[in-house]
Amino acid sequence: LRFSCRSGGGLVQPGGSLTLSCAASGSGFRFHMMGWDRQAPGKQREMVAFITNMGDKNYQDSVKGRFRISTDGPKNTIYLQMNSLKPEDTAVYFCRTYMPNVWGKGTQVTVSS
Repeated sequence: LRFSCRSGGGLVQPGGSLTLSCAASGSGFRFHMMGWDRQAPGKQREMVAFITNMGDKNYQDSVKGRFRISTDGPKNTIYLQMNSLKPEDTAVYFCRTYMPNVWGKGTQVTVSS
């Protein structure tokens, strides 16, 4: 299973916005559920958001109302629009699939003034 991240992370000021995108491909891959996890320094990896092929979505409580996950299903691509970013959102963000559980390489998002 391969991932390509067309829009990566970066440095943004508090209150700013970033959009991550990730396309999954591979022999026999079918979009069941995909999402984003993140891992901050010294902390465990945690779920940020996921979306199913039926369009059902789930978010970590700390990002509800600020982050939005969407998909372009036919292209097995997901997007994470992150608004009103906070310093505590600083982490490496990993695109992932469920069933199978596979993670991409990760992209750094830093929120700092």
